[in-house]
Amino acid sequence: KRRQPKQSSRDCRVEKREMRVRDLGLGYDSDEIVLFKFCVGSCQSSRTNYDLALKALVANGSLPRRTARKVSNHPCCRPDRYEPVSFMDAQTTWRTIQSLSAASCMCM
Repeated sequence: KRRQPKQSSRDCRVEKREMRVRDLGLGYDSDEIVLFKFCVGSCQSSRTNYDLALKALVANGSLPRRTARKVSNHPCCRPDRYEPVSFMDAQTTWRTIQSLSAASCMCM
């Protein structure tokens, strides 16, 4: 049997929090609580040669400063799949927001 490597608490993963719909900032008038899933964690172990080279170019001044400020020289933890969230608004109408919650996350 092969053991899967233990996932560090810093690795890219989905976390969940109960949130009020109103607090999501999408303009819906609802006090309902929904389960919002989002991505957190580090992707340092997913760095590629591209990321290492870009980091060096930024650090050694090879890229113009205004360009260097705009580049990300490391992978980030983002959703690779989303799921919809449904709730009832203040006018008792069922609403569904597509692609709102992270279904799974990966380093990209």
